[in-house]
Amino acid sequence: MLELGKAGTSGVGKGVVPVLSGGALVASLRAENWREAATALVGDRSWVFAKEKGVLTGRWDVDPAGTARLRARQTSFWKGSWALDLDGVVVERENASVWKGTHRYTAGGRPVAETGTTGGWSPRPTLDADPSVPLPHQVFLLWVELVLSRRNTAVVAGAVGVAVVGGSS
Repeated sequence: MLELGKAGTSGVGKGVVPVLSGGALVASLRAENWREAATALVGDRSWVFAKEKGVLTGRWDVDPAGTARLRARQTSFWKGSWALDLDGVVVERENASVWKGTHRYTAGGRPVAETGTTGGWSPRPTLDADPSVPLPHQVFLLWVELVLSRRNTAVVAGAVGVAVVGGSS
C-alpha cells in the first residue's frame, strides 16, 4: 500500500511529500499549493502532473508540453466518477464508500486499486493497488486523490464561510 507522508520527512526536502510503501520511500511529490500541478520523482524518472483544459495529466519531464501519458477526466459530477487513461489502459474511478470517502479504480470491471486515508486531523490519501499497476501510475492516482481531496476541502470551506457570513446579519 502506498501513502503520502508528511512533507519534509523520510529524507525528502522541505515542501516535498514522500510517497511511502511500508514506511520506505518509493517516490516523492512536490505539489504546488495554488495550482493543480506537481512534479514527481519515481525511481530515476521525473514526471510532470498538471491540469490542462480541465483534464488532469501526467507526462515525463522530457516529453513536449501538451502531451500526456496519463489522463484523468471527470465523467459525472453528481456521481463523482472519473475516466482515466494510464498509458493506454482505461480505468474508471467510482465511489467505494461515501461515508468513508474511499474510491475504487477498475479496469475492464476488475478492481485494480482502492483508496483510503491515514492520519487524524490532517488525513492523507493512501492507495492499495494490484501489483500489476506500475508504480508511476500508482503515484499519479495518489496525486489525483490529493487534488480531488483539496477541491472537496475548498468547497466545504467555502460553504461554511458563506453560511457564517450569511447568518451573521
